[in-house]
Amino acid sequence: MLKPRWVSVRPQNLLLGQWLCPACQLRLQWPYRQASSTSQPPNPPVQKPESPIPEAIPSDKEFRDPEFKPRPLIRPLGQSKRPNPGENGAIDHRTWRQRRDDFFNYDKHLERREELTSKIRKPYFREWTNMGFHRGKTFLAPPNLFKVGVSLYFPNMQGYTLASPSTYSDTTSVLSGKTSIVSVSSGKWAEDQTLTFLGEKQNPELAKLVEELRRDGLQRVWINIEEDWLKAWLVRLFVRSVKKRLKIEDWGRYFVVTKGISDSVKMSIGMANSKVGHVYLVDGNCRIRWAGNGDAVEGEREGLVAVVKKLTEQMKMVGEGEKMGKVLKGMGFSKGH
Repeated sequence: MLKPRWVSVRPQNLLLGQWLCPACQLRLQWPYRQASSTSQPPNPPVQKPESPIPEAIPSDKEFRDPEFKPRPLIRPLGQSKRPNPGENGAIDHRTWRQRRDDFFNYDKHLERREELTSKIRKPYFREWTNMGFHRGKTFLAPPNLFKVGVSLYFPNMQGYTLASPSTYSDTTSVLSGKTSIVSVSSGKWAEDQTLTFLGEKQNPELAKLVEELRRDGLQRVWINIEEDWLKAWLVRLFVRSVKKRLKIEDWGRYFVVTKGISDSVKMSIGMANSKVGHVYLVDGNCRIRWAGNGDAVEGEREGLVAVVKKLTEQMKMVGEGEKMGKVLKGMGFSKGH
């Protein structure tokens, strides 16, 4: 026997009748609602397109996967905005009016709320437990330099140097105009990891190259991030022992940063784990052209030496071109001639 089929057309004259109670109207509406819902096929689930390029830094869940292996870095690290001295500073230079405006700015409160929420959700010992996976190494160093057109900027950091422990200095002022090999560490473990890339015993060819190309604008920069007030106090207490390990001319390039580095700034330069040592090659425009982290594996030390030579030659040619342009401008030549 064939089952009766409900008509999808709703009899409005019955539904609009005032002589029916609400319960009866609902009973009359139910078959037509069922017919209209079954007549339309369900919408297919929206599938997100798979990204052909993997993310530069793996997620925490992916990093803890036993089958995970660090991948070569194929995306540039850094910030899209050019850094300026005074940004991410340890001292708040805002006026009282600016502080008042920021206090009543709802968007600023939302940003601060998200930052505090991310810190609360992050377990205290997560970074230490992640050190057990690949010793904290999240990516492999790229084989070549990042191109100028796609490379991003190294953020400004503010801290005191060994040359002037009583005043704060900006890293942007030191990095501008020179080719810099920057090591970023927080603690003894991270410092030892940076030495696998830059140490005189581990990479003697690079140490020799730094001395040879010092006149061409190549320099070493050390950034020690100590956000814990107790560790920062201990570092300041043993400043003399740190000075003994470096030359006098390098004291002004050893920074101790205690404040101003948010999680978003760290993630922009690939510091998914602040307990891991990181090494960056930064050009004279403060752009990150190469990066490495964790313990140096086979081929990374040699690759660092090769990219340092190449970038130093490029910056030298750019400097000579700028000098020639100034000479021609002083002689009265312009672009139109």
